[in-house]
Amino acid sequence: MHQGFGKFQAKQELQQLFVTITLESECDSFPRVSSDESYTLTVQAPVASLRAKRVWGALRGLETFSQLVYQDSYGTFTINEANIIDSPRFLHRGILIDTARHYLPVKTILKTLDAMAFNKFNVLHWHIVDDQSFPYQSITFPQLSNKGSYTLSHVYTPHDVRKVTEYARLRGIRVIPEFDTPGHTLSWGKGQKDLLTQCYSGKIPTDSDGPINPMLNTTYMFLTMLFQEISKVFPDQFIHLGGDEVEFNCWASNPDIQNFMKQKGFGQDFTKLESFYMQKLLDIIASMKKRSIVWQEVFDDKSELLPGTVIQVWKIRDYASKLSQVTASGFPAILSAPWYLDWISYGQDWRKYYLVEPLDFQGSDKQKKLVLGGEACLWGEYVDATNLTPRLWPRASAVGERLWSDKNVTDLSDAYDRLAKHRCRMLRRGISAQPLFVGFCN
Repeated sequence: MHQGFGKFQAKQELQQLFVTITLESECDSFPRVSSDESYTLTVQAPVASLRAKRVWGALRGLETFSQLVYQDSYGTFTINEANIIDSPRFLHRGILIDTARHYLPVKTILKTLDAMAFNKFNVLHWHIVDDQSFPYQSITFPQLSNKGSYTLSHVYTPHDVRKVTEYARLRGIRVIPEFDTPGHTLSWGKGQKDLLTQCYSGKIPTDSDGPINPMLNTTYMFLTMLFQEISKVFPDQFIHLGGDEVEFNCWASNPDIQNFMKQKGFGQDFTKLESFYMQKLLDIIASMKKRSIVWQEVFDDKSELLPGTVIQVWKIRDYASKLSQVTASGFPAILSAPWYLDWISYGQDWRKYYLVEPLDFQGSDKQKKLVLGGEACLWGEYVDATNLTPRLWPRASAVGERLWSDKNVTDLSDAYDRLAKHRCRMLRRGISAQPLFVGFCN
C-alpha cells in the first residue's frame, strides 16, 4: 500500500444465509389463523442465520432479510450486522378486494398477493360476488355465473381459484372467500330461480327483486349445496358470510313474507327475520366443520351466534365501543372501520391509518385478546385493474405495519422515511405503488 492513501478497511463479505426450521415445517399445508410466524434473524459475516419454528416464520424472516439489503453510493450491495427477534402483534392481517363491482384479472390478484407478502399481510379477504355480478364459476350451479357474471369471460374458473389459493399459500397467505347474503345478491337471482324475494307494490308484484327469500326450504337446500362446494374449493377454515346492509322494504312489501312473520311471531321486526336466516346459514356452515365470519350487523341484530363466530367491525361511527360490545359478548373480532381505503382524499391519508390503535377500547385483557387483527378494505365501485395497485399501496403498508409491529412504534416521521424507501422498493419489485409525497426514487 502506498503511503498517503490511508488504510482501507476491507469489509467482510456475507457469503450465505442459512435457514433452519426447528419444528415440523408445515410446508405442505395451508396457513391457518393460528400459524406461527415468529423468527429470529442474525446477520454476521460470513454466514447469516434465520431460524423459525415453521415455514411461515421463515417466509416473514426472508422478507425482512431482503429489506435489510441496500445499495451504497458505489452500487455495492450492503447489509448491516443485525440481530432481530420478530413476530406479529396480530394474527389476522388482511386486505379485502372486491371482484364483483369490477372483475379483477387473475394476474392482478396474484400481483396483489406479491405486494401483500412484501408487506407481511397474511389474509386475502376475497369479496368475490355481489349485486352487480357473480363471477365465481360454480360446478354445482353453473347458471349462477353463466347468467350472473358480466360476460362469460369475466369469471373465475375452479382452475383460477386453485391458482390463487396455491399462489397465496406459497406466500403464507390465507384466502377467505366472502359470499355475502341475504342482501347484496341481485346477481344470484339471474341464475337461480325463486331464490330472491319478489317485491310488491301494494297487491301487485313488481319486476324487481329483494334479498334472498328466507321462508322457503328450497333456499336452504340451495345454500347447503353451494356452500358444500365452496367449503371444498377454498381450503381455509373460515368462510365469510357477509350479512351486511340488508334492505327490508322488499320483504315488508311481500304478502307471503308478512304471513310468515306473523306465524313466527316476529311482528314487524325484520331484524328478527334476518337473524332467522343467518342462524340457519351459520348452522349449515358449522355442519361442514368450517368457521364463520360476519359483518357487524349480524351481531347488532341480536342473532344467536355460535361461539367462535368472528365479527368484522366496519362502521366508522363509534367503532371502539362496538369492539367493546363484541368482545364483552365473548366473540372474536376483526377491525376494518378505520381502514376503508376506497375513501380517498387529498394528502397523506396513510398517517391516519398508521395512528389507529386497534386495542384502544374499554375492555379487559381477556377482551383485547379476542381482537384477531384487522383488514384494509378496497371496495371496487371505482377500482379495477387500472388503479387497484396504486390505490392500495403504499397506503395499505401503513395498516400492515400497525398490525405487525409493537404498539409503541408510532413515530410518524420515522415511519415516513421507511415508508418512502419501501415504496421505492415496491416499485423496483414491479408494484406500481403511488407516491407518498414529493420526491423521487433512485
